[in-house]
Amino acid sequence: MTSAVFFDMDGVILKGPRTDPQVYADAADAALAELEADPTPSQHRDFRRHDHERIRDHCTDLEIDPALFWELKETHASSRTHDRIRTGERVTYEDIDAIDDLTDRTTVGLVTNNRHETAAFVADYFGFDFDVVRGRDPTFAGYERRKPDPYYLEDALADLGVADGIYVGDSPKDVIAGRAAGLETAFVRRPHNRECERPVHATYEIRSLRELLDVVEPV
Repeated sequence: MTSAVFFDMDGVILKGPRTDPQVYADAADAALAELEADPTPSQHRDFRRHDHERIRDHCTDLEIDPALFWELKETHASSRTHDRIRTGERVTYEDIDAIDDLTDRTTVGLVTNNRHETAAFVADYFGFDFDVVRGRDPTFAGYERRKPDPYYLEDALADLGVADGIYVGDSPKDVIAGRAAGLETAFVRRPHNRECERPVHATYEIRSLRELLDVVEPV
C-alpha cells in the first residue's frame, strides 16, 4: 500500500506552471511603497524580479531591512494570487476530483515551491482535505530551499511520520526532489509540458490525475 501521495500545486492542481511574473512585480511595488523606499530605475527593475542577491544589496543601499522587504513582497504576492483565484482568473484542472478519491485510500499532502500562505489558501478555498500542506517560507532561506532541493518534501514526510510514497509533479525538478526525498514520482502531462521529454527516473508518467487511482490501492 502507498503510504502517502504528495502533490505539487502549480501545473498540477492550478492551471499554468507558475505564478504570473506580473504578480511579483506588483507585489514588489506595493512592498516598496509600504517601506517608503525610493529606488533608482535600475534598482526598481531588480526589486520586481526574484534575484534575491541583488535585492539584498539594494536594500542595504536604500537602508531598508532586506528580510522585511522580502516578507512584504511575498505577502502582497499571495494576496494578489488569492484575488486572481477568487475572480476565476486562475483556475484548477478538471481532474482534481481524483484527489478527493485518493483521500479515502491513503494519506495525501500538498508540497509546493509556491508560498506557504497561498498553498494553505488553495487547500482551503477548493476544499481539499490534505493531511499536510507545505509551501515555501517567506524568507530568503525559504526561497533558496525550493525544489529541486527536497527540503519541503522531507519536512512534510517528517510531519506525517512516513518515509515513502509518491510525489506528483509536472517538471524535472519535481522528479529530482521526489527521488532525493526517497519517494516514487509521477510526472503528469499538462498542456505546458506536452512536448517535454519524460524526466529521467520518473516512476510513472500520467496524463490525468485519475490514473493515480490505478496506482494507489484502496486500504
